[in-house]
Amino acid sequence: KTFRPKRKFEPGTQRFELHKKAQASLNAGLDLKVAVQLPPGEEQNDWVAVHVVDFFNRINLIYGTISDYCTEQSCPVMSGGPKYEYRWQDEHKYRKPTALSAPQYMNLLMDWIEVQINNEDIFPTNVGTPFPKNFLPVVKKILSRLFRVFVHVYIHHFDRITHMGSEAHVNTCYKHFYYFVKEFNLIDTKELEPL
Repeated sequence: KTFRPKRKFEPGTQRFELHKKAQASLNAGLDLKVAVQLPPGEEQNDWVAVHVVDFFNRINLIYGTISDYCTEQSCPVMSGGPKYEYRWQDEHKYRKPTALSAPQYMNLLMDWIEVQINNEDIFPTNVGTPFPKNFLPVVKKILSRLFRVFVHVYIHHFDRITHMGSEAHVNTCYKHFYYFVKEFNLIDTKELEPL
């Protein structure tokens, strides 16, 4: 239920080429601080869009690996330890911030992000179609909510990640995410405090 198929970039498109550039940088063992920088001559919104989709896919997969251990009983509140509780709010059912269990929160979050990144009005896929004025505010909301998945996984389920031998992968994914959001100022510093 929490795993979703990856959104693919169509071969031959500019976004597909950017995705390949980003992957090549990461696979070459480049310093992650350098790998997140905007390549010369590229549009920042395109670079950001490619990374948002990639982070969604990767973080969804990370959560999927521990989701059997993140239950209503083990995680009755979506939190990052005793100091941080995350409440869900959207434009439909939860108009006021609402306390939910971590699995409920994750399901709503992944569904919500999937709708955003598949919405051509927010994430246009055709070259030449401009990004909307609300693109960066939507991206910031997506990334701050994805950050909460890292917080929850690190605080409540890192023992499971370690048990599976996946800590190096999760740490690298988090570092990539962190350097990216810092490079483009996409998450408020206060929001990043839990990690």
